Amino acid sequence: MNNKWVVYLLALSVFLIGTIEYIISGILHMVAADLDITTSSAGMLVTAFALSAAIGAPVVIAATIQVDRKKILLGMLGIFILSCFLAYFSPSFEMMLVARVIQGLSGGATTVIAMAVATRLVEVQHRGRAIGTILMGLSSSLVLGVPVGTFLSEAVGWRTLFILIGLLTLIPLLAVFARVPSIIEQKAITIKMQLSILKNKKIVLALAVTLFYIGGYSTLFTYMAPFLQANAELSAAVLSGILLLFGLCSFAGSKLGGVIADTRGPKFAIYAGLSLQAGMLLLLTWANGLIYALIPLIMIWMVATWMTSPAQQLYLVSLVPRSPDIPLSVNTSFIQFGFAFGSAIGGQVINSFSIDNLGWAGFVMVLLALLIAVRLFAYNNKSGHETVYGDYEKPNVCTD
Repeated sequence: MNNKWVVYLLALSVFLIGTIEYIISGILHMVAADLDITTSSAGMLVTAFALSAAIGAPVVIAATIQVDRKKILLGMLGIFILSCFLAYFSPSFEMMLVARVIQGLSGGATTVIAMAVATRLVEVQHRGRAIGTILMGLSSSLVLGVPVGTFLSEAVGWRTLFILIGLLTLIPLLAVFARVPSIIEQKAITIKMQLSILKNKKIVLALAVTLFYIGGYSTLFTYMAPFLQANAELSAAVLSGILLLFGLCSFAGSKLGGVIADTRGPKFAIYAGLSLQAGMLLLLTWANGLIYALIPLIMIWMVATWMTSPAQQLYLVSLVPRSPDIPLSVNTSFIQFGFAFGSAIGGQVINSFSIDNLGWAGFVMVLLALLIAVRLFAYNNKSGHETVYGDYEKPNVCTD
């Protein structure tokens, strides 16, 4: 097994983690009935995972920054597997909530470390592709993992799904154990140095770009099914087919974004992705509910959104090359916050106006992200592109 396949198996772990995170949204009624709670209370299981991943993952990364990345990755994967079994056996809502917090903490940390490790397993000029591959796992969990998981939950029960995911996670765990070398930083990085990245103006602006473009994405994507249904009478089979098509577009976007970031640079890829996103969202507001116009516009929008992500991650890695785990973990937190923020904005738009106005809300948020990106790269041109900690130093990779 070469390193390319190890990266793909790391992407599989992210796919499984993403599926566990988002599947609850599709089986809320089952969970609520089984645990004898209200649907709104069951929704807290989604929030618990997101907040645990957003807040807990950076803490884990910062606290273990001088520990062998292979050991931490194995530990987080192992904890995630155990949390899946805990969810299966949870007799009460409270215990299930604890399981979700542990899943969010371990899953969020695994996602970040997997991206960082992937950049160490490939040549420098292929780092963008490696990040794009890992992100394909996340994008596929959103569009493929959830519907497949929902179907399996209907067939074998929602608790069994957690056991299946836990067992499948053993595959990437064994691959990491067998094929990932020890990865240790050559130079110690203090807590003060870690926290200092949030004082860096370029990193703060980059994180703001993440928050707003993911927020714009979540504003529409969270309500994609009712948005499409509001513009056409679609059967369940047709709707599933459309969502699958969007999923394929997210795959293509992740891969394309990694390639463009490597060949043309992250700045070009970020500009292109954000501009396409804003343009497609604006055109959605002028489509007058024509489903045959909406579908291709959303397809391009999905490609544009997911091609932005690897470029954004690669840009952040370039700012802190000696410790990519730190900016990637913070950015992952902002992705989670962006999902929560966008979903809330979308809900307010639907309640105050109509579901047809989601395109406008998403457009405004992505436009803000684009304007912040312009400011970010103008600052780069003025001050010069420099890393937070100075020149790049390769980590100590032990092959024994």
